[in-house]
Amino acid sequence: MLNSLLRYKCCLILFTVICFQTQVTNLPAADPEIDPEFAPIVRVVDLNVGESTSVTLSNGEQVQVKLLDLQETRDPIRNAVRSAIVTVEVDGEPIKLESGMYNLPQTIGKVQIDCSITGGYNSNGTPSFWGLDKDARLRFWPKGSPLIKPGSFIYPVEQRWFATRTWYDNEPVDGGHEILPKIYYHSGLDIGGAEKLTRVIAATDGIVVSAGDQVLDAHKKDTPVAPRYDVVYLLDARGWYYRYSHLHQINDRIKPGRIIKQGEEIGILGKKGASGGWSHLHFEIKSRQPSGKWGTQAGYAFIWEAYRNQYQPKLVANTRRKHFILPNETVTLRGDQSYSADDSIEKYEWTFSDGTTARGPVIKRKYPSPGIYSEVLKVTDKAGNVDYDFAEVQVLDSTDREHYVPRIHASYWPSLQNKVGEPITFKVRSFNNTYGEEVWDFGDGSPTISVKSDGNVKPLNEDGYAITKHTYQKPGDYLVKVERSREDGVKAETRLHVRVEP
Repeated sequence: MLNSLLRYKCCLILFTVICFQTQVTNLPAADPEIDPEFAPIVRVVDLNVGESTSVTLSNGEQVQVKLLDLQETRDPIRNAVRSAIVTVEVDGEPIKLESGMYNLPQTIGKVQIDCSITGGYNSNGTPSFWGLDKDARLRFWPKGSPLIKPGSFIYPVEQRWFATRTWYDNEPVDGGHEILPKIYYHSGLDIGGAEKLTRVIAATDGIVVSAGDQVLDAHKKDTPVAPRYDVVYLLDARGWYYRYSHLHQINDRIKPGRIIKQGEEIGILGKKGASGGWSHLHFEIKSRQPSGKWGTQAGYAFIWEAYRNQYQPKLVANTRRKHFILPNETVTLRGDQSYSADDSIEKYEWTFSDGTTARGPVIKRKYPSPGIYSEVLKVTDKAGNVDYDFAEVQVLDSTDREHYVPRIHASYWPSLQNKVGEPITFKVRSFNNTYGEEVWDFGDGSPTISVKSDGNVKPLNEDGYAITKHTYQKPGDYLVKVERSREDGVKAETRLHVRVEP
């Protein structure tokens, strides 16, 4: 009953905001008046190194904050920021934070704190994404509080966490054909999925302010809304805008001006628009930033909290960060961002593409040959629960530093509650390679299956992904591998973890 009343009040506030903005044309759509009950819990400040400020938390407590240091690590290939670490003093106590990169808020003193973006990403990236004018952006929540109001936010796709490739906050996008000097540092969250199959749902209650090329008049200026035929924007009671991009199809009920509830279908996941040809949802939150500009409100911590509350996983392996290196450079593979509901991970086990193995949360390796490698991380907790994730390592061809090596993307559907004897659809597409075929190994001892995708010659080709189906005869955790080699033997591989229930 309480949730129903909360939702009713939220919708009433949204309806009032949209009507008021529509009627009063000189009121900026960017700054709707927010009911305190729906005000964001997070507090955001931008600081330069050496600068300090006082932050009033959502519970009324105050903390003194100073940015002490910023260290950014760049690669020798693109000069891209691969890691940015700030040292922050909170009420006199220092803490180091890495910006973005699948890092969650840390607790120190009275607060939870993270760093969503640093200034170096502006130097060869896109400053307008974040609206950051200083050295770093810090976010604060009271110690022990939720990150976003309970019941007001859910995971925006109907699929398993890390079901396929992701590209999250601050990760440089190492894709396409030519290696370009200007870098697209990812803002927002690319959640890979199965094209034409995975449902995209509303993460919040909200008003549809744009759907395709149609936009409400009050949201055409001084807002982050950038309409496109494959894009939907929602505005929620926090005053945050939500972008859903690359939709294969927008639900017919999603029309500008309509108030929708969280969980309603926005559309079907696809690769329309500027997707690069791989099927995913680009999900991004925009809010007014301390600079006064619109900018991305980093969303990884929010979607992880929402997924954890909805599905209550006991264990989640995480070695998500992608790596882009030259042959024989040392790369660090990390599993220490994995999650255990009772903090009881006992084992980190690695199986590498060359057949070797290792143990430990952090592993260093070298790769002598170019290609895309997908390395297996297995985590085990004290109760015997296991989970898997895969580290993607892209090794550049040292004789051709102008172009990327072949890549590959795979997905499967459904990814939740798969049952013995029920067929699963697998999709795969190669990039920068039209030679040969993709070869599937479904991990259950069955014969391999060969298919042939189009190699992404035309990124928006409706039939670009090659499709096959497979049925498992026993319950268990299956590690699926698919690979495709170029004519010179350079290989791309990727893996999926499929859990099959009785």
